[in-house]
Amino acid sequence: GYILEKALSVDNLFVFLVIISSFKVPREDQQKVLLFGIVFALFARSAFIFAGKALIDTFQWMFYLFGVFLLVTAVHMLAPEDPNKDEADNFLIRIAKRYLHTTDHYDGDKLFTYDNGKRVLTPMLLVMVAIGATDILFAFDSIPAIYGVTQEVYLVFTATAFSLMGLRQLYFLIDGLLDRLVYLSYGLTAILFFIGLKLIVHALHG
Repeated sequence: GYILEKALSVDNLFVFLVIISSFKVPREDQQKVLLFGIVFALFARSAFIFAGKALIDTFQWMFYLFGVFLLVTAVHMLAPEDPNKDEADNFLIRIAKRYLHTTDHYDGDKLFTYDNGKRVLTPMLLVMVAIGATDILFAFDSIPAIYGVTQEVYLVFTATAFSLMGLRQLYFLIDGLLDRLVYLSYGLTAILFFIGLKLIVHALHG
């Protein structure tokens, strides 16, 4: 479960890198952004873990749904990426920029600052919102995948927590090398496809 979650969480690093680069987060503030993203991911995935367990215990056919979802996700990962797609420009960010007062200038690591006497949101808050929203999306394939390995909630939670804890250090360790991991998507596709089939077979057996 830990190895699976660690492999899937590496994909998070790609999106973290895109978001941080898009918002031009200062190097000295990237630690704080990543820490927030990882802590938020832990809380979000904890909710998904308990919700997934409740669904599995109540509806046995959820294994079919999880399995099919992982198979679709695996196929989707093989699709060519849209060069115009901006991971940092998600729905929540567009809403925030449209209806809230924002600025394009950083003020250290502050979430709010003053611009012409008005209190406005800094890009630091927006980048945290972008990373938090992305973490929720990643939980949709991460949690069903680990339930294909074990249905013990304690093991699922600890494996997920430990896989996330080292992400911040891993980000700075392989920063600059992420572009060279050209076959990562194929490896993750194989893992998700295998576990998706396993979930469906498990449901048929049950």
